[in-house]
Amino acid sequence: MGATAGPVWGRREQQDFRSRVRGTLLGAAVGDALGAPVDGLDLDAIRRAHGAGGLADLAPAYGRRGAVTHHTQLTLFSVDGLIRAQVRRDTGAWHPPTDLHRAYLRWATTQRDWGPDERREEDGWLAREEWLYARRDPARALLIGLGDETMGTPAAPKNPAEAGPEAAARSAPFGLLVGWEPQLVAQLAVECAAQTHGRPTACLAAGAYAVIVHALARGEHLDAAVQQTLALLAARPGHEPVSEALQQALGAVRQGVPTPERVTQLVGAATAEGAVAAAVYCALVGEDVRHGLRLSVNHDGPSAATGALTGGLLGALHGETALPPAWLVELEGRPTILELADDFAMEMTQGPALHGPGGSSPAWLARYPRGA
Repeated sequence: MGATAGPVWGRREQQDFRSRVRGTLLGAAVGDALGAPVDGLDLDAIRRAHGAGGLADLAPAYGRRGAVTHHTQLTLFSVDGLIRAQVRRDTGAWHPPTDLHRAYLRWATTQRDWGPDERREEDGWLAREEWLYARRDPARALLIGLGDETMGTPAAPKNPAEAGPEAAARSAPFGLLVGWEPQLVAQLAVECAAQTHGRPTACLAAGAYAVIVHALARGEHLDAAVQQTLALLAARPGHEPVSEALQQALGAVRQGVPTPERVTQLVGAATAEGAVAAAVYCALVGEDVRHGLRLSVNHDGPSAATGALTGGLLGALHGETALPPAWLVELEGRPTILELADDFAMEMTQGPALHGPGGSSPAWLARYPRGA
C-alpha cells in the first residue's frame, strides 16, 4: 500500500488542517460522550428518562458526565497507529494495516490490564495514559478480533459475520490522510475494519465513512463528499447495501423536518451502513452542530456509535471552534485528545523535520517508537 505525494503546506493550510484534525477527534469524542448514557435504549426509554424532547445535554455515564466509550478509545489508537506507520516508514517498513493492528492490540491490552506497564517503552506515550484503561462495554467482536495476534484481512477477516458499526466508528482518522488518494483511504479503512468486523458491508461502510471525512478535511461540502463517495463505491463489489443506505440518507433530507423516527429508520438493524447513513443525515439536517449531535443520539439504535460518527463529520466539516464549548469542557480525556490531534497534524505536515535521513528528534521517537 502506498500514498501519493502530500499537499504543499503553507502556514494557513497547516492551521486549517490542525483545526479540522482537532475538530474531527473532539467531535467524534463529544458525540460518543453524548450518546453514551442512552446507548442501547430505545426511543421510548430515552424519553422516559430525559423528557419528551429526549436527551439534550451531556448526562452521567460510567460515573461522570462527558465519559467516552470504546469508540473514542479506539479512534485515538487509530491515530497513534497512523503516526507510528509514518515513523516506521523511515526503516523501509511500510504496511499501515500492520501498524494499525499493533495499535489496536495495545488498546486490547488496556482492556485486560489494571494500568500501564511503565517498563514497556516501545508502547509509546498513548498506551501509558491511565484513563484509557477504563473498560467501557466494548463490543464482543472487538475483544474476539483482537484477542490474539493474528491480524484479520479482507481475504481472511476476523468475525466474518459481524456487521456492527464499531469499526466504522474508529475510522475517522483515516480520512485525515489528506495527502492520500481517496481510493487508498478507503482501502486502508476496509483492511483495518476486517481486523474485527469481517462482514463486507461493515468493511465497506468503514471505507465509505473515511472517504467522506477525507473530502470534508480537504474542504468539500458534505453533500458533495457523499456524492464523491458514492462514485468511488460503485467500483467495489458488494457495495450496494452501503450505497443504498447513503442514498436513503440523502433522500431523507428532502422529507421535511427531521425526527428521531426518521433517524431510527435509517439506522435500521444497527448495521455499520445504517449508522453511517444516519450520521450523514444528522450532519446534513442539523441546524447547527449541537442540533445535529442531539439528533444523532435520540433514536432506537446505537446512540454512542452514531453520535461518534456524526461528531467526526461535523468536526471535519467545521473545525474545532464549531463544537459546543460547554460540552468540550466536560469531555473526558480532552487534554489527551488535543495532544494527539496536534501530534498527528505535526507529523502529517512536518514529519521530515521530526524524523528522517537528515536527523531525528529523540523526543518524537520516544513518543512514537519505531518498534512494535
